[in-house]
Amino acid sequence: MKAEGFEDVLRFWFKSRPSGGQAAMVRAWEWWFRSGADADIIKHFSPLLERAKQGELDTWSSEPRSRLALIIVLDQFSRTIHRGTAQAFAQDSKACTLTKEGIEVGHYAALETPWEKTFFFLPLGHSENINNLELAVKLALELALEASIEYRALLEFSFEQARGHRDAITRFGRHPHRNEVLGRQSTPEELEYLASGKLVHTRPMPPHLSQFLSNT
Repeated sequence: MKAEGFEDVLRFWFKSRPSGGQAAMVRAWEWWFRSGADADIIKHFSPLLERAKQGELDTWSSEPRSRLALIIVLDQFSRTIHRGTAQAFAQDSKACTLTKEGIEVGHYAALETPWEKTFFFLPLGHSENINNLELAVKLALELALEASIEYRALLEFSFEQARGHRDAITRFGRHPHRNEVLGRQSTPEELEYLASGKLVHTRPMPPHLSQFLSNT
């Protein structure tokens, strides 16, 4: 696959559509957030990320779906391609700006599915700015409340994740699990938190959702 346009990004990222029901979306969630897509992202989208870094894809911000694709490249693909290095977070500021501007101009509201909207606002949840985290929590809650019964449990889990990240920022002022790669010295309280193994981004799905993964 030669990835050149924003539709390439969206077709790849959202290839698991909600038509398959709750089980299919739980498996898609696992693929999105548990490194299932890593090899393909590195293989097919590394050049596209470099173009995005250089501002060559900034015109994608002119429409809702192309803006979403640019956000995914800068927020999700950057984390995969540069995993374990400071570069994984280097595009966070730009991704947050794209998200907030997109909300203001109506691009977020124009998206059709809760999954598209989730990845549109996710840079806010990755931020270390408490105001961004509060907005992420608000948007995640709205999606959960608006969801059909079939997808409500998964979107409630997404809301709990957003709230957990917000609570970590409230407590520490930053994401402690990034300290080592960013060259930051952890406080004793942060070290205790990291040693607990109860990090928000590694939380397993609750049993009523994870049961669908055992059937794959």
